[in-house]
Amino acid sequence: MKNPGLAAILSFFWTGLGQIYNGQISKGIVFIVVQGINAMLMFVIIGFITFPIVWIWGMIDAYKAAETYNLHNFNQRS
Repeated sequence: MKNPGLAAILSFFWTGLGQIYNGQISKGIVFIVVQGINAMLMFVIIGFITFPIVWIWGMIDAYKAAETYNLHNFNQRS
């Protein structure tokens, strides 16, 4: 079982870490790379818009992915 709250908190502190916790390694790495690019884009202002969008999206995605994992895992046991 995955804890959705923990997944969201991990993504709060480091975007992509919640996905890695959920077992979605490649997705987590993509989030980390995208946030690295967004951090560099802050030098040309657009990063100030894209960084928080991807950050929030990462937290929501990690939470929902953990819920889906738990639901799928629960259905397999039944």
